[in-house]
Amino acid sequence: MMAYNATSFLCFTGWHAGIRRKLVQNDLEPQPCRLITIAISHYCEKARWALDQLEIPYIEEPHAPLFHRLATRRRGGKQTVPLLVSGTNTLTDSTDILQYLDTVSLDKKLYPTEPELRRQVDKLEDLFDTQLGPATRRWAYSYLFDNSPLILRLWQQGASPVERILLPIIFPLISRLVRQGFELSATSAETAYNQIKQVFDLVNQQLADGRSYLVGDRFSAADLTFAALAAPALRPENYGPQTYRIEKLRLKELPQAMVNQLQELRQTPAGAYALRLFREER
Repeated sequence: MMAYNATSFLCFTGWHAGIRRKLVQNDLEPQPCRLITIAISHYCEKARWALDQLEIPYIEEPHAPLFHRLATRRRGGKQTVPLLVSGTNTLTDSTDILQYLDTVSLDKKLYPTEPELRRQVDKLEDLFDTQLGPATRRWAYSYLFDNSPLILRLWQQGASPVERILLPIIFPLISRLVRQGFELSATSAETAYNQIKQVFDLVNQQLADGRSYLVGDRFSAADLTFAALAAPALRPENYGPQTYRIEKLRLKELPQAMVNQLQELRQTPAGAYALRLFREER
């Protein structure tokens, strides 16, 4: 993953379509891309997977929730992650990150060049970003958020020792913000589950003709985005970074109603497809 090929050099120096920068030997040391994340975030997994898939070297900087805002603001970003810093470029949206990485990658691509196929990939990626991602996040938090020790364990993944110590102190504040922001309630799990099933039904229809990928004949941003954003509702084995460990929750730690719905989703064609992508492409 860390090989210094032509694509790596382009990312290191911040060169991409429309941006050219002249380097004088020994004047500037090339720096790898830096990815600011919350380790368990599925939108961060989307960006992380793209970097790994395109074999672009990067350094991941994971943070606990709320602490991540200090890192993003320091680099000119917003309050959200993922945030990618590459040379003079700062990208604050997972789709923008994938599209940027596609321009700097010379060998592998996530977007087709044929206009109609590209239109289909963009449409599906937007659907998954705006509907599936929020639904799987809300579904998972709706079931797990009353278990404060478990949520703390998840949020401390990859964080610095200081953040791990301070997180329990500010946890009441963060939990209140999350409950309000994601509108968690007694009925939110079922509402989110129905939204997930609607997107899965669409993917089931897309796969009904036996195709190997959602668009065209190769792995694309549409496939990556679907699998990454479906992950909270499927719990694939290969989820997460390659450079540090994310603790996987055991099924017996989860509420039984959550486990039942997770198993149902895994058995759908869409669920099986996402799990296959994690095995074969991740």
